[in-house]
Amino acid sequence: MAPAEETLPPDADGVPVGPQAAAREARPGAPMPRWLPRAMVLALALVACYHLATWAFDQLTGLLLNILVAFFLALAVEPAVDRMAARGVRRGVATGLVFLGILVGVAGFFTLLGSMLADQIMTMVEEFPKYLDQLVSWANETFHTELSRVEIQDSVLHSDWLQSYVKNSANNVLDVSAQVLGGLFKVLTVTLFAFYFAADGPRLRRALCSVLPPTRQAEVLRAWEIAVAKTGGYIYSRGLMALISGIAHYVLLEWLGVPYAPALAVWVGLISQFIPTIGTYLAGALPMLIAFTVEPWYALWVLVFVVVYQQFENYLLQPRITARTVDIHPAVSFGSVIAGTALLGAVGALIAIPATATLQAFLGAYIKRYDVTDDPRVQGRTRRRGMSALARARDALKRRG
Repeated sequence: MAPAEETLPPDADGVPVGPQAAAREARPGAPMPRWLPRAMVLALALVACYHLATWAFDQLTGLLLNILVAFFLALAVEPAVDRMAARGVRRGVATGLVFLGILVGVAGFFTLLGSMLADQIMTMVEEFPKYLDQLVSWANETFHTELSRVEIQDSVLHSDWLQSYVKNSANNVLDVSAQVLGGLFKVLTVTLFAFYFAADGPRLRRALCSVLPPTRQAEVLRAWEIAVAKTGGYIYSRGLMALISGIAHYVLLEWLGVPYAPALAVWVGLISQFIPTIGTYLAGALPMLIAFTVEPWYALWVLVFVVVYQQFENYLLQPRITARTVDIHPAVSFGSVIAGTALLGAVGALIAIPATATLQAFLGAYIKRYDVTDDPRVQGRTRRRGMSALARARDALKRRG
């Protein structure tokens, strides 16, 4: 027989209280699960690690971009370094000679361009009163005004906006100097990393393969070889086309008598080739401007030549040169540059085409392709209307035979 449940006096509200309810009243809360403190600590640690990693990535973004540019630059010069190393030159010395040649070329280009711009600015400053007199005379004759060059110069020199501009420029001297020093530091960083990547290429590949299983090592080495071939082929093919473009534009500018023809030719050759699709038109703007100062009709001649040469390059020159190096459809090339610019800015625009060519070649080595059926919709032909079924069957038998 079960024992009778002990009855306790009711509470203040008159509700009877049993032993279980009394026990719950005596124990205010259930014990905390053992896993909950550790889970809370783990969650806090994960959040802290995420914020730390995000902060570190934001701080190191500039360095990572510099390393990425240096890696592609090392891939571009590695074929030349390999050729010199195969002839007995030490790899470090060969890399130094290649980078010395690049440095001399870049310094020569900026020297020519800087001298051209400096001379042109000095000429414009010296001829400015003459141009202003011509403009004032034209305005007085056209609009029947009585303007004076001296009054215009005084009003400009004593204007508030010019004084504020001079003050702001003086205050921004330190900022400009800091930006210049930062740019030089970035160039030095990229050059040093690229030098070490190119000089220690075999050692770097050996270190990377040492942490991978043998089945993965062959794929990594194959991808590296494709990247070297495509990046180097892209740089060398663009350099060759830049040379041809520079020579062609130099002949035109020299024939027209445009000053600074060598510097302008180098400018057109480099800008037109390393900025895809629209580089030719951007590069042709400066020669057109200089030609316009000599004779307005010369600017039109330069524009016509730029357009004609662009068509010659697109349909005849570029397919022959890039057929064995970087064979990318123009639409894919332009889209890759836009995507690279959106992701990484100017750095993405520079490395977009070689990266796309490397990815395309790497995927092409593993994607199996099949023969395409001889269908008019695939071959680009249209069906001849009015053909009977017997005629179509006869035509099909002829094609098979």
